[in-house]
Amino acid sequence: MPDLDSAHARAAAALGAIAIVGDGRMGRSLVAALRGAGADVRGPLGRGATAHDADLVLLAVPDAEIAAAAHHIAAGRLVGHLSGATTLEPLAPHEALGIHPLMAVASDDASFAGVPAAVAGSSPRALEAAEALAQALGMTPFQIDDVDRAAYHAAASIASNFLVTLEGFADGLAATAGVPRTAFAPLVRATVENWQAQGAASALTGPIARGDDATVARQRAAVAERMPERLALFDALAAATRDLAATRASRPTGAPGAPATAATASTPATAADGSAPEEASW
Repeated sequence: MPDLDSAHARAAAALGAIAIVGDGRMGRSLVAALRGAGADVRGPLGRGATAHDADLVLLAVPDAEIAAAAHHIAAGRLVGHLSGATTLEPLAPHEALGIHPLMAVASDDASFAGVPAAVAGSSPRALEAAEALAQALGMTPFQIDDVDRAAYHAAASIASNFLVTLEGFADGLAATAGVPRTAFAPLVRATVENWQAQGAASALTGPIARGDDATVARQRAAVAERMPERLALFDALAAATRDLAATRASRPTGAPGAPATAATASTPATAADGSAPEEASW
């Protein structure tokens, strides 16, 4: 089995001197992680830094500040940003790269180990540097073209930011019934794990999935009474869920993304109330 720490160290050493511009949580986390991997790191530096003594410069700054920060960097360096939504254009005329860790950085010492990372480069050398950076940090790189960045980043926002918004909706409605959000945490975790393992269509459960319109109507009435400002959101989600349920119903058993049968499901064939897993009583 290969020595991963040694592989990360070799990848870090091959990059030469690395400067991190930006003294926020991302910048400080990168400095700590790269130093831990044995890299020669400068920073975190302020946004006006030239990084004249670095071979590679990473701009850990807000998207709107990338072009201005890149303008100050001395010529001849590889220059990269960490934005998921921004193309490489603001880094011109530098040889440019992008590396976007697909994670939320909530502290100054975040770990990047095992995190997927979208990478791009304006040249083969720049792309190779982006992939080496990902390896040095213990991340798993995948390439993303500039033309696909907006869609990729929107998907990330839907998967993360919008999920939090939905949980806020659930939290608020549950509070009207005196139920704490912690009661729903195991359900949320199991749902995400099922989605990861099976895909959205097969992971779908609940009254819409089983065609229980009467229950959905009662749910809608409760939202209208207790959180009327969220009724339009409930209706939009119900419509999208019906669309998803329809795709599930149209797939033959055994097809990719089709509902698992009792014989092939990784969950028990029956739930506590006697229903099939995909028809859980909630």
